[in-house]
Amino acid sequence: MKSAVGGPIPREPAVLVLEDGQVARGQSYGATGTAFGEAVFNTGMTGYQETLTDPSYRRQIVIMTAPHIGNTGVNDEDGESARIWVAGYVVRDPSRVSSNWRAQRGLEDDLRDQGIVGICGVDTRALTRHLRERGAMRAGIFTGAEAHLATTQLLAQVQASPVMTGANLTGEVSTSKAYQVPAIGSRELTVVAVDLGIKTMTPHRLAERGIEVRVVPSTITATEILALNPDGVFFSNGPGDPATADSAVAMMTAVLTARIPVFGICFGNQILGRALGLETYKLRYGHRGINSPVQDLRTGRVSVTAHNHGFAVAAPRGGPFQTPFGSAEVSHICLNDDVVEGLRCLEVPAFSVQYHPEAAAGPHDAAGLFDEFVELMKAGR
Repeated sequence: MKSAVGGPIPREPAVLVLEDGQVARGQSYGATGTAFGEAVFNTGMTGYQETLTDPSYRRQIVIMTAPHIGNTGVNDEDGESARIWVAGYVVRDPSRVSSNWRAQRGLEDDLRDQGIVGICGVDTRALTRHLRERGAMRAGIFTGAEAHLATTQLLAQVQASPVMTGANLTGEVSTSKAYQVPAIGSRELTVVAVDLGIKTMTPHRLAERGIEVRVVPSTITATEILALNPDGVFFSNGPGDPATADSAVAMMTAVLTARIPVFGICFGNQILGRALGLETYKLRYGHRGINSPVQDLRTGRVSVTAHNHGFAVAAPRGGPFQTPFGSAEVSHICLNDDVVEGLRCLEVPAFSVQYHPEAAAGPHDAAGLFDEFVELMKAGR
């Protein structure tokens, strides 16, 4: 349903406080109240609904660099999960009109209904430059009466909030019970998808390729996975620090030992890295958006890709390296900052990428990775 054009919407004062003392004052957007989280920025020009509903944004305050947000409203089809996951939302100019034939309501309606505290009327690109220089950091959004408190009082609250390093969040976003996504058309293969924060489009992309997908909770054991006798195992994206995900690493290790084909994305890439004996580390400000150039080192091909990660894998470059499962190699790198964007095992059937080939809301350059997974599983038969 389209909203009518009108004058300025009356809004309460709001303030964004970063943990280094930086302050941005604006007006409330969405629900009123207080929100805390890690301040990060997203460079996508489109796809705000997919961003908001991505579980990987758990406990993060997302700053949108695109200046105008809400133009196309929201609908009941494009969400990447059943709810909004961001801790808070920061935009420059919220649209007063939802103008799209698929829009069912305005973006701010969903933010209010789900209790997501936001701020608008601030210079989001200046905030982005600040985070690029200083790194992602804790932040708080304060609206209403709290916005009038002394900055020192608000800063103390921000500095008392949890940090992202060491945060174990997959259990907070994973499904509580297994469910099945049927193959589209004839069933050719079956895959167990470990939900570490999975997006709705991912099992859909697998189903499009004749794969029956059984999405399972992050609490599943390796024994239970193996008992399902899948053709392959998929490890999804998700939030938090991969250094805390020991149970997921144990699952990955068991699957690699059983030589079942593996495909991991984002958090799943970090889990594969840890199972191979590599370390992970926190990026200065991460990759979040739908416009990151990644090069496939095997072919030299560059794809424009969707990202949402604040951690990465530290892996040797310049050729194969040894792991507990034989040799492996770095398969992809980000051309913006040379961060490892993919791993490939050479002696067991496993590979992963740090980005999002399901690409909701785009781009679709990397969709062929799902086809590579299909071929890996067929070869395993």
